[in-house]
Amino acid sequence: MEEIQTVTLNKINNILGNSEIEVFHKVFNKQCIAVAKLPNGFVLSGESAVVDPRKYDRQIGQEMAIDDIKHKLWELEGYLLQDKLDN
Repeated sequence: MEEIQTVTLNKINNILGNSEIEVFHKVFNKQCIAVAKLPNGFVLSGESAVVDPRKYDRQIGQEMAIDDIKHKLWELEGYLLQDKLDN
């Protein structure tokens, strides 16, 4: 019997660790956009923003934008696993 695969944090971190990531700070003075080119060439973007531009924090904005990419990657990997299990 074949063992059921799972999507793991290690797998997500491995994919992101092998991705090219570019970060754009202070878009319109209040937004951070991160773009990741995954190892297979697929591109995902993530974002974060503040209401008050005076409270923009580069580190927090970048972490949140990359977390947004991680969330999207979890969904894509979950979809891929579901597709494999159903076929």
